Amino acid sequence: MVFEDFYMHLSFLANIDPDLRQTLLIQLRNLWTHSSTAIEGNTLTLGETAFVLEEGLTISGKPLKDHQEVVGHAKAIDLLYQLLQEGKELGESELFALHAAVQTEVVVDVYKPVGAWKREPNSTTGVVAGKQIIFDYAPPDDVPALMERWFDLYHDVSRQVRSEDTEQAVTAYACLHVTFVRIHPFFDGNGRMARLVANLPVLQAGLPPIIIPREQRKEYIDLLSAYHFEAGQVRGGDELLSYLESLKPFIAFCQKSWQESLSLVEAAQEKQRQRGGEDDHGK
Repeated sequence: MVFEDFYMHLSFLANIDPDLRQTLLIQLRNLWTHSSTAIEGNTLTLGETAFVLEEGLTISGKPLKDHQEVVGHAKAIDLLYQLLQEGKELGESELFALHAAVQTEVVVDVYKPVGAWKREPNSTTGVVAGKQIIFDYAPPDDVPALMERWFDLYHDVSRQVRSEDTEQAVTAYACLHVTFVRIHPFFDGNGRMARLVANLPVLQAGLPPIIIPREQRKEYIDLLSAYHFEAGQVRGGDELLSYLESLKPFIAFCQKSWQESLSLVEAAQEKQRQRGGEDDHGK
């Protein structure tokens, strides 16, 4: 973990001892990394993810790719904290650095660049109203202009989130998340990237990250599919954030998903209260 002085500016870490603060940050990093990579098919358990990140060792019988993914995701979390500590605006170069951290698999293919926009169309399948659909993401030629608008959206919603305002924070997270996924600006790693960068305004508000549980993967994908099916493929001149009424189920899902990381914070705060009681008793 890095930037110890910066962590003091995160409200959820206030008034707890340094050892508890560090333990909580490790717990959040491990959970965030495990959940986000597991949604994409990583086979490491939460315990194995923690072991790899904390001990720097591999798990026998598990693919090297899975180890690289969790290490890369943890590095990307540190890069997020570095952005916030240095007060940098999120821009193209910062996003490319995050993608390079996340996309650890080396692919020697000019059409599958790491740390650069996609060069080929990409799509996904989903089930909406009992029917299988194919959903096309933004055309490659439209991505640079669409991402400029996404950065504008990011700056707008970040400025609107007041300190420790959970309702504004979860709405900002959901808006940034669905629009990033709708564009799908990279050839791969878009889901992990969305779950990372959408948390920037949440962290800026002094709140712990929203972490989508691995166990809720199907509901998560179904909600995104339903929204994207209704909004349709986004192209250069389209509105990024449309059908706001249809976004409400996803916002509610994100609010529910937040509970696990909030529970970790509450456990650390309760431990701190217990220590305070022990000190008072000792006096």
